[in-house]
Amino acid sequence: MHPAASILSLGLRKLALSALLLGIPVAGALAQQGAMPAAGTGPGVHSPNSLFAPLEARADVIPWSVLTELKTKSEKNRILPVFSPGQLALNQKTQRIQGFMMPLDPGEKQKHFLLTSVPMTCSFCIPGGAESMVEVKTRTPVKYSLEPVVVEGRFAVLQDDPYGLYYRVTDAVSVK
Repeated sequence: MHPAASILSLGLRKLALSALLLGIPVAGALAQQGAMPAAGTGPGVHSPNSLFAPLEARADVIPWSVLTELKTKSEKNRILPVFSPGQLALNQKTQRIQGFMMPLDPGEKQKHFLLTSVPMTCSFCIPGGAESMVEVKTRTPVKYSLEPVVVEGRFAVLQDDPYGLYYRVTDAVSVK
């Protein structure tokens, strides 16, 4: 282990212990009590303390509630999605999806990125799991934005993606 990593690990342990001793609630403890979802599962939580406005309801996009309402199963040391008939009905059809852009490469314009249900740049928000992300591959580059974006393209429901993704949009274009 790199010395800086062990110092960071020790610092995080001290911080967690201090929080527990002082009675400061932490997200993990709340999640275990059912007050908050665990990070990395479900749709994620957009905190009211966020500097970023939550996604506006739009009738022309797939709601995240449709995508995030799924079950999973363990198979050969992997967690695989079990899609509902409604989710499977979206497969290989042109769909619109709205979300927060998470670039996969450096640069102002992106052709390959993730859309998420909550902004990954929000330190007050709780990230969701794989069901709260959609991989996007666009025809033409889309300018990176901290504001929500909407894309339209061929939607794919991924049964066994090697990267653990559940959804992908290809041949996408940016929509206002």
